[in-house]
Amino acid sequence: MVKPENNAIVIFGASGDLTHRKLIPAFYHLYANGLLPEDFAILGVSRTAYSDQEFRDKLRSALEENEKTDAATLTKFCQHLYYQALNTSDTEQYAVLKQRLDIFKDTHHTRGNAVFYLATPPSLYGVIPECLAAHGLNDEADGWKNLIVEKPFGYDLESAIALDKQIHACFQEHQIYRIDHYLGKETVQNLLVFRFANGMFEPLWNRNFIDFVEITASESLGVEDRGGYYDGAGAVRDMFQNHLLQVLAMVGMESPAAINADSIRDEVVKVMQSFKPLSDDDLHKNLVLGQYTESDVRGKHLPGYRQEHGVNDESRTETYVGMKMFIENWRWNGVPFYVRTGKRLPTRVTEVVIHFKKTPHPVFAAKSAENKLIIRIQPDEGILMSFGLKKPGAGFETQEVSMDFHYDKLESMNMLTAYERLLLDCMKQDATLFARTDAVKACWKFVQPILDHKEQPEHLFGYAAGTWGPKEADELLTNDGRQWRFPCKNLANTDYCEL
Repeated sequence: MVKPENNAIVIFGASGDLTHRKLIPAFYHLYANGLLPEDFAILGVSRTAYSDQEFRDKLRSALEENEKTDAATLTKFCQHLYYQALNTSDTEQYAVLKQRLDIFKDTHHTRGNAVFYLATPPSLYGVIPECLAAHGLNDEADGWKNLIVEKPFGYDLESAIALDKQIHACFQEHQIYRIDHYLGKETVQNLLVFRFANGMFEPLWNRNFIDFVEITASESLGVEDRGGYYDGAGAVRDMFQNHLLQVLAMVGMESPAAINADSIRDEVVKVMQSFKPLSDDDLHKNLVLGQYTESDVRGKHLPGYRQEHGVNDESRTETYVGMKMFIENWRWNGVPFYVRTGKRLPTRVTEVVIHFKKTPHPVFAAKSAENKLIIRIQPDEGILMSFGLKKPGAGFETQEVSMDFHYDKLESMNMLTAYERLLLDCMKQDATLFARTDAVKACWKFVQPILDHKEQPEHLFGYAAGTWGPKEADELLTNDGRQWRFPCKNLANTDYCEL
């Protein structure tokens, strides 16, 4: 594998949870596997006062406690870590940051290449680029400069457009990497290879052979210590608008003209622009918003959303979204996509299920098992196919059997985590798995009617923690003669409540 060019990585918000839990472990694993550049520097930036050595000691302790590390490798890795205390809202202080980056050109041979990672509150997403630009740190005359922006990219359509203008005033589109860790997962990327590299599947990937598609992203945990943030966001903004619509677009996209960032992202945007706009009738019939309430599961009491720390005790924020939607193009016209995501569901799983139409043969159709293709994104990445075979004995009764593939069964495969893959891609100037500005706008344009609709309190339904969501979400499918696939066997949605 070709290594990236030498560069400096500047992490704004270096004292935060994202840096300690995700970013530094990702950089360490890349380093341990020989995937980082020959030389590099990682500069942590935040308001907290640390020396370089104090910062190194803090991160080393966290890595030793939470990751599998090699002492010698970890020591060498930590020699690439540095720290700069900085008020990220004060433009004048960025002169010190520029000086540090100039030093790295000599000490780490970075050639002026730099990645700026905004692991900060969203309120700083527009401020930091302006401060960087004020000191010429967006100028690529002396090396490439990339800006990684975490979600959420905007709060609604209006704020997303405003933020986009603010960042584009300082950085060009090719420099902006809007990160969504879902797109870094191996199985999401494999959707493209699975579809377009196998002649046996692509001819079936359309309205003629597919009955419906369901996409599930369930979490067994509640909001934990994120109550303050989540109460102002909700499931629509936190999961549906970015993660699930991106996955849906990769399921529905056409074959790209070439395997490069522009061609692939062109096709993703075309799908998003083909989402059927949501009418008032759609919002009332095809959308279900829910909020989990307290319950007892296996002898353990689970608090309701309103009892969580940092949550308003009269909150109307949704923790569940279930929706039936359509893609209005030649391939998918008339095929419903059922999408759901929620917290405090029975298990943690993200999967795409392709439900194929039953055989048209009148004899076998009545007895045949359903043909399903299940693409598991997490936690056990893999692909499962179910189909019907004859039961042993007389007659032609069928039973459902499956072929199951897990990535972790490949002993020779050294799979990168989502953040490892995306960080490496950014350093290699590969934007394929990062959201482009037109895709972000298309998603917000589709979602904006939902945001307006959810302000009406009568459209929020309750569901007991530990169940699969409101019964109204089941009805999205049962009204069509279908039902959700339950990833956990022997678990059914039987306990409901009213909110």
